[in-house]
Amino acid sequence: MAGFITLLDVSIVNVALPAIRDGLGASAGAIQWVVAGYALSFGLLLVPAGRVGDARGRRLLFMTGLALFAVASALCGLAQSPAWLVAARFGQGLAGGIVTPQVSALIQQLFRGAERGRAFGMFSAVIGVSTAVGPVLGGGIITLFGAEHGWRWIFFVNLPVCLVALVLARRLLPGPEDVARPCARDLDPLGVVLLGAGVGLLLLPLVQERQWPGAAKWLLVPLAAAVLVLFVHWERRHVRRAQPLIDLRLFRLRSYTLGSLLMLAYFAGFTSIFFVFTLYLQSGLGYSALMAGLAVTPFALGSALASVVSGRLVARYGRALVVGALVVVALGLSLVVVAVAFVPGRGVGWAVAGPLLMAGLGGGSVIAPNQTLTLAAVPPAQGGSAAGVLQTGQRIGSAAGIAATGSVFFSRLSATGDDWASAFRFSLGVSVAFVLAALLVALADLRTRRQDAQTPTDGRSRRGELDRSVRDE
Repeated sequence: MAGFITLLDVSIVNVALPAIRDGLGASAGAIQWVVAGYALSFGLLLVPAGRVGDARGRRLLFMTGLALFAVASALCGLAQSPAWLVAARFGQGLAGGIVTPQVSALIQQLFRGAERGRAFGMFSAVIGVSTAVGPVLGGGIITLFGAEHGWRWIFFVNLPVCLVALVLARRLLPGPEDVARPCARDLDPLGVVLLGAGVGLLLLPLVQERQWPGAAKWLLVPLAAAVLVLFVHWERRHVRRAQPLIDLRLFRLRSYTLGSLLMLAYFAGFTSIFFVFTLYLQSGLGYSALMAGLAVTPFALGSALASVVSGRLVARYGRALVVGALVVVALGLSLVVVAVAFVPGRGVGWAVAGPLLMAGLGGGSVIAPNQTLTLAAVPPAQGGSAAGVLQTGQRIGSAAGIAATGSVFFSRLSATGDDWASAFRFSLGVSVAFVLAALLVALADLRTRRQDAQTPTDGRSRRGELDRSVRDE
């Protein structure tokens, strides 16, 4: 329930964006922050929240995060201004970042052997269902409660789910045993602040591109780079005294580095598609929220179906499976661009259904297989940290992709005099570029793995060197 509701809020909001814009008089930048802010703040707390849950009890963190998520959802639904809603979405993302690591950790704690595999399989199915149901559920809620206030109920619907989950968590989840209590230094609060500030400064000029005239805003980009360099320097120092937010030694493994970059680029590409697509369908073509939700469902259904099958194929085909899947995603999205160009008007929803299904089938064979391959060479002692870093990169990639794609979409819309189809095609081209970047990374990793297979001693020595460094620390 908790995993479903936190991930549902990634996809359910997209179909409500036009209603939010009209209801609150929100600017293009505020609309982008409603989506990107949730993804960014969600990612920042994944690693430290997982560490606190391990140390102070996962049930406590699970229930705390769920209660905060309910409060933030209520604040979102009660928002009276764009700034209020954006701030509440940031809070909602932080709460989701507290809950999510406890879900995976509790599955590992409560299940063993084949049962654990089935439990993680169920959780993967929940992820797929939440992605598929989100747009349709959001459209249905807005249709039921009306365009003026219906968007508020997509947040209020979280409250009963959170309440039931809290009661069940108190009764069913194991309480804390003998656990250590980490000090603030062990949680690396400065690392969290530096990473959040660096990424936030990088996104600001993209999101506010139309709202802030002139070129001065781009000075924030080198400032962001300086903050991120400071973050890297701090993490290298902090690892000598305590557990850092991101253990940079992980990136000595080429497979982990390339897999992380692949996820960053892929999430920047595929999560930004629905942000601009629902705006195009509703504001540009006059689709209802429900019809817009149904139009994007083929991608989610294809992704959910392929994610179940791809987990059984990754052991056989390895990185080649991910390469082929990314080719299918890029081809499917390119066909969407062609469909929009040749089928203007309200018939575009039917025209893009096949290409979106194709892209979804490819997308479902990217995420889980890549995570399996990326973490395979990581020493067990660093498995939790490595998975947390990987998920953090996914959320930052989502925020960056939404910022970049939205910037192109609204700039093109302004330049062409409300040519929604042209704006959508150009912004979708940005998404395709991110997917192609992920494909290049996947090809580089495939080549590296084949070279290592020809010289296995080198691969073992690299992993052995990392293992030794971990033991020494």
